[in-house]
Amino acid sequence: MTDQSIELYDTAKRAKRVFVPGDPGRVTLYVCGPTVYNYAHIGNARPPVVFDTLFRLLRHTYGARSVVYARNITDIEDKIIAKSLETGEGISDITAKYARIYNADTGALNVIPPTIEPWATAHVGEMIEIIGALIGKGHAYVGDTGVWFEVSTMPDYGKLSGRKIEDNEAGARVDVDPDKRAPADFALWKFAKPGEPEDAIWDSPWGRGRPGWHIECSAMAAKHLGRTIDIHAGGIDLQFPHHENEIAQSECAHGEIFARYWMHNGFLDMGGEKMSKSLGNVVLVHQLLEQWPGEVIRFALLSGHYRAPLDWTPKLLEQAKTTLDRIYGALRRVWESDEVEASDSGVLEALGDDLNTPEALAELSRLASEANMAADQHDTRTMAHAKANLLAAGELLGLLQSTPAAWEKGTDEGETARIDALVQARFEARKAKNWAEADRIRDELTAEGVEIMDGPDGSTWRRV
Repeated sequence: MTDQSIELYDTAKRAKRVFVPGDPGRVTLYVCGPTVYNYAHIGNARPPVVFDTLFRLLRHTYGARSVVYARNITDIEDKIIAKSLETGEGISDITAKYARIYNADTGALNVIPPTIEPWATAHVGEMIEIIGALIGKGHAYVGDTGVWFEVSTMPDYGKLSGRKIEDNEAGARVDVDPDKRAPADFALWKFAKPGEPEDAIWDSPWGRGRPGWHIECSAMAAKHLGRTIDIHAGGIDLQFPHHENEIAQSECAHGEIFARYWMHNGFLDMGGEKMSKSLGNVVLVHQLLEQWPGEVIRFALLSGHYRAPLDWTPKLLEQAKTTLDRIYGALRRVWESDEVEASDSGVLEALGDDLNTPEALAELSRLASEANMAADQHDTRTMAHAKANLLAAGELLGLLQSTPAAWEKGTDEGETARIDALVQARFEARKAKNWAEADRIRDELTAEGVEIMDGPDGSTWRRV
């Protein structure tokens, strides 16, 4: 554990607070994960990247073994059932496919796998147990279509979002159902309807059906992290009703505070509008990865403060690529330096100030400038420290995870092999004094944006 203090903006308190975990030896973080029925868009990628950066900061501060991070997979939900009925595919086939794609996409963005990845369908028993406790304590009731949480039984309902019960009206985010005693009441258990697939139905003491969306996270968080967790995080769209309802269920069932700190990231915008599947203005992560290295996408996502909206544009990606090229270029110049301990805390301090990633990226650029200055002066000692500082900063940000040579060559193995072969052919032509052929290959590669660097032992290359 380091002496580095961390301040985080707590949505519930509406202020920045010094982070103090309940147990520094077991720091707990829960982030709402994906509902796996389709490809993730880049807006869906912001929470895993942002809170992966928080995970890295917590691991650095408290030790990797002292931080337990759970990010769930929602593998039962109305949209998944609709997909199954539409395509004829089994629910488990759909969810396994898109969970695999989601983890591959986020992995390409240098997102560290969470400590625990609980799947909702593996925790239905724990959900039923919580629902039973809520009924027993008078916070829930059984209706004709399901089991409902009665919001009026919780005096401080709405404390996270600041919404009052009387402000809630039936609409887009509140089910319109005559079975409910009040519009704000929400489903804990939904009874099965005719025609629904059997693999979406479970037995319960109240009737066959499936859990409501909100109860899933309450059960998984309690099972793996405890009834009170240190940090609960997710997108700002989850603040109400999802997180509000998680608090209601968990605190009424267990009689303990659910989370000590709440964190929410802002939306990604496309042309001034929130990116969403319903608006049809989405950019899919796997499509972006066909055009850009994962680190470029990650850099772009971290370029704005996590709590603020981020305008997603091609120019943002181009700027991220240009900046990363410059930083990798500086790292290449000090790459062969001796191994020493990192000594610069600029990035760490920026992240400790409520994950101020724009400031952290500015600090990373400063470190790159210092590396270039050291290389210009052939100061081997300063070059070694510059290398260590860049790599340590990159580890905190999830950047600089490639070698400079690999970055400059690109990530397509087939393309790399082709260029390697051409560079070697040019080297052999030069050895044979076949200058015309050597010049032809050089001109061909130059036209592709490949720079060749000749040395006494051969030639290397990079993209420019």
